[in-house]
Amino acid sequence: MRAVRSTGDLSTRVTVEDVPEAPGVGELIDVRSASICSSDLMYIGYGLTRILGHEVAGVRADGTAVVVEAMYGCGTCAECLAGRYNLCPTHSQRALGVTLDGGMAEQYRAPAERLLPLPAGLDVADASIVEPAAVSWHALRIAGTQPGHRVAVVGAGGLGLLAVAAARQQGAVEVGIDARHPHQAQAAERLGARIDATGSYDVVVDAAGTEQSLARSAELVGPGGALVVVGVHTSETVAVPWRPLFMNEARLIPSLGYCAHGHGRDMDDAAAKLAEDPDILDTVITHRFPLEDAAEAFRVAADKTSGAIRVVLQP
Repeated sequence: MRAVRSTGDLSTRVTVEDVPEAPGVGELIDVRSASICSSDLMYIGYGLTRILGHEVAGVRADGTAVVVEAMYGCGTCAECLAGRYNLCPTHSQRALGVTLDGGMAEQYRAPAERLLPLPAGLDVADASIVEPAAVSWHALRIAGTQPGHRVAVVGAGGLGLLAVAAARQQGAVEVGIDARHPHQAQAAERLGARIDATGSYDVVVDAAGTEQSLARSAELVGPGGALVVVGVHTSETVAVPWRPLFMNEARLIPSLGYCAHGHGRDMDDAAAKLAEDPDILDTVITHRFPLEDAAEAFRVAADKTSGAIRVVLQP
């Protein structure tokens, strides 16, 4: 059984090793795709040495294609029972690649209730992208995105580009984006965004997770608007650009993963939209590697000049 483990060292990043059994707990699936998130690179930088992978899709023993809903929760607390398993007090104890081994392996075990069947038209080889798409979908949803809204996205990595797609799918009449790299700008335009956001917006997404991106996002939010933060700010405290938020009575909303809601789950919503619009996957997935080439895959994913957006490993 081969798996991709963090070395805890940014100079070497990962190693492909033989493990005695499939990582995880629960039902066994054959992994068909596992994509590299910037969080995986962050975990390596922290010195963690778990098996990586929280963006995972595979096949059950009966042949059903599924995607892993990586927000586990305890399943019994008030938040989990209400469908807000992303807010479970014990969620951090089940963080894949951090406190538990992830699914970047030939096979993986996950709780049966966290294996969501794929909709028709969505190939399991692409379906690891459902997980980050659900993160962006959730952020736009809790910010109250409605048809006719103007939406801006600051940061054009994978989450930012998937936020562009989610905004369009949730009815935004216009999406502006700030992109740092030419290949990101090209991808954003392909998804229907206008480069270099200008003016004021009903919803602004900070998809970069820096003090600079938060300040830029605050500049763009309009009166009564919402600034939703999906990028990971790793500091315990963050300098909030208070004046533009205060003067516009704008809401500042942290967004953590995804969950269930009154009509279903963010993961199911994201999967359905990806199935409807395959151009999103064609735009966001820029590189594919076999599992044994994980070291090169991580090198490409970490190189901002490589043109990579989402790099997918396929056992």
